Amino acid sequence: MNITGLNEIRKSFLDFFESKDHYVGKSYSLVPQNDKSLLLVNAGMAPLKTYFTGEETPPSKRMATCQRCMRTADIDNVGHTSRHATFFEMLGNFSFGDYFKVESLEWGWEYITEVLGLPVDNLWATVYLTDDEAYDIWKDVIKIDENRIVRLGKEDNFWEKGTGPCGPCSEIYYDRGEKYGCDNPDCKPGCECDRFIEFWNHVFTQFDKDAEGNYNDLANPNIDTGMGLERIACIMQDVESIFEIDTMKHVLDAVVEKAGITFGDNKKESVSVKIITDHVRAITFMVLDGVMPNNEGRGYILRKVLRRAYRHGKLLNIEGIFLTDLVDEVIEISKAAYPELVEKKDYIKKVIALEEERFQQTINQGLDILKGYITDLKGEELSGEKAFKLYDTYGFPIDLTKEILAEENLTVDEKAFNNEMKLQKERARAARGNDQSAWEKSALSETDIKDSIFNGYSNLTGTSKVLAIVSDGELVDSIGENTEADIVLDQTTFYPEGGGQAGDKGLVKTDSGIFVVTNTIKGIMNRIIHHGYMKSGLIQSGDMVETHVDAEIRMASARNHTATHILHKVLKETLGDHVEQKGSLVDSMKLRFDFSHFEGITAETLQSIENQVNERLFETLPVQTEQLAIDEAKKRGATALFGEKYGDTVRVVTVGEFSMELCGGTHVENASQIGLIKIISESGIAAGVRRIEAITGKAVYNYLSQVEDKMKHISNIVKGNFDDVETKVESLANEVKSLHKEVEKMKSKAASSGIEDIINNAKVINGLNVITGKLKGVQPNNLRELADKISDKIKDSVVVLASDNGEKVALIAMADEVAVNKGAHAGNIIKVIAKMTGGGGGGRPNMAQAGGKDGSKIDEALEMVSKIIDEI
Repeated sequence: MNITGLNEIRKSFLDFFESKDHYVGKSYSLVPQNDKSLLLVNAGMAPLKTYFTGEETPPSKRMATCQRCMRTADIDNVGHTSRHATFFEMLGNFSFGDYFKVESLEWGWEYITEVLGLPVDNLWATVYLTDDEAYDIWKDVIKIDENRIVRLGKEDNFWEKGTGPCGPCSEIYYDRGEKYGCDNPDCKPGCECDRFIEFWNHVFTQFDKDAEGNYNDLANPNIDTGMGLERIACIMQDVESIFEIDTMKHVLDAVVEKAGITFGDNKKESVSVKIITDHVRAITFMVLDGVMPNNEGRGYILRKVLRRAYRHGKLLNIEGIFLTDLVDEVIEISKAAYPELVEKKDYIKKVIALEEERFQQTINQGLDILKGYITDLKGEELSGEKAFKLYDTYGFPIDLTKEILAEENLTVDEKAFNNEMKLQKERARAARGNDQSAWEKSALSETDIKDSIFNGYSNLTGTSKVLAIVSDGELVDSIGENTEADIVLDQTTFYPEGGGQAGDKGLVKTDSGIFVVTNTIKGIMNRIIHHGYMKSGLIQSGDMVETHVDAEIRMASARNHTATHILHKVLKETLGDHVEQKGSLVDSMKLRFDFSHFEGITAETLQSIENQVNERLFETLPVQTEQLAIDEAKKRGATALFGEKYGDTVRVVTVGEFSMELCGGTHVENASQIGLIKIISESGIAAGVRRIEAITGKAVYNYLSQVEDKMKHISNIVKGNFDDVETKVESLANEVKSLHKEVEKMKSKAASSGIEDIINNAKVINGLNVITGKLKGVQPNNLRELADKISDKIKDSVVVLASDNGEKVALIAMADEVAVNKGAHAGNIIKVIAKMTGGGGGGRPNMAQAGGKDGSKIDEALEMVSKIIDEI
């Protein structure tokens, strides 16, 4: 078999390990689930971490995946080297306490020599210095030439991240030949030259490193291997750069065509082409996995990568929005392995197009800001702080700043800029936390307690046994009155917080005491944890107890949860199939639903959505649940939340024939039990993400009662009744509006009467009539009318008026044609005097308006006008 294409290699790898009884899982999302130590998945084992630690049970003790990954630490090297990329795929086979070194290395050797057909004489192996076991497997079992087995130190062949599971590695290298080598006659893996490429790392996780630095043997050693798909494709296709492999070249060729250049003719252009090629792959998969561009966390990474690609498009003179067209090429070459790209194609392109448009506006703003910096610059160097503001606030790349400054024979303080960047990275690292947090253990980690059984879908009371009690972070045998604690039961009717639904509240009763449950959450190993405090008496580990879930709170939460399902379906029908759930919160008080949509919803549409949900409630639709195989559920059309982990069997919740979703939450038995839904608010919470908050059931009744009370109160104020209150309020509003206009007319008339006094104080400076005046309580529009009247009366004039309006100052400057031709500039005048009054503004040479804050500075500001005109 001649396997060379990247997609072929991926399939052959997964097929091979499936034949070795491995469970072949789909790639997990780039967004880590329940792992705060990572912003984005950066290795094949990252989504499987809880399987390695024993916190969760894997679907099989043997697994194989092709995991999509993101790394941006070396983003500046992308396009400049043959191997750096932000987005890549990692092939891996894993053993969770099943097979170990012999099988891992033997199967690895079988795959690369018999399936891929790599020449044996070109293959080398490295092992950790003291790992004689791995060395002997290579020498005696696989029978590789001993001269091609190299022992390397901890830096190269030992994997560890802080404390926790770790172990030695064995890496497989490919010898590219002497032409890529160096002058060292002993050149071999570990050398710094380009001759030997490491392409498959086998990690033998056999130790548990403790806080004192001791390496303790794990009871069940694990296998974690990783082989970069793009890197092995380079070897199989005999090319030097990842940008030359078939899938990457497909996208690269599209970039070249879009730019209208010949790749390779110009080094700088070629770098830009490669950066765009890599980055458009990265942003396509990030958006697929639900990341939205913003200024924090993974959203910031998406924005940074996207804008970097966009900016390099501008350097190639690509006009307008172009990344969305390249997304088509990424999807075309990747759709066989990732069919969800096709399903979400329109959504992905819409998100990226909006961010491109946003950056078009931002980059123009940045240009204007930079021009202002250049105008105000004293000296020949722009400060690093200002350059960083351009970068951080407007997404303005430093090299673009340098290029524009160079055209003006100016430079930038790069040292200060880099220091600002360093401070930002330190803040980001602090926000992410230390990698060690991924391996932290709780008091319950030390127990052998496994799953808690939840049996509360149809029962609110039950009998259970206390398995563990944790108080003040320690396992304890018992607790007494007023002691706060976490309790684990063997089975429970309390629903643990999950799927957006708040945990149940209620009571756990013993023969001698009452424990008040204030929240219920799911811990590691599927343990259900009841958090609360001992109200009276005593509770001990091993006690038999009764669980009593608060029925009213559970029912209110169930109403909101079922209503959320109906709302989700109505949103899809009304706004479009691009609507995807981005988050939700349902508790006894309200429901909150976050979803993908790209613009605000009009009041009319929002009312229609509310009406449609209520119509479904009035239809008394039955709500049913059933357990189905995941494939069968999807075949029936059940909606799954993207990025969620689902097992082979899932719980499906249907509302009549209207809605079908995968869901583990609690629900009403019939939609009519929800009563009514009332949407309270709709808003944007992030780029492309909207939020609806609503109430149901008794909360709607309480809300309407409050509204009714307010209406009665307003009716009494306007001396009307419930039926005519709207007419009364409208009439009063029109009356107030009319009186306001009369007041403004009177103010304007009063101000106009003082025009002659202002004109009489005019000064002649540089052949121009300079007229300034201070007024009180004149609004900006009226101030402009006065300035127009004075300008019409007095030719060859500069008119500057200021009005003290309490907490605000209104300013206007006008210069007629003669004054402008002599050098007067209304915008520049306003800029100076507005700053003096604590404000800001600018404008055209002939007219400019602004606002200030400090009325006490008006006289000083108006005196400055004469000095400005005197200097033209």
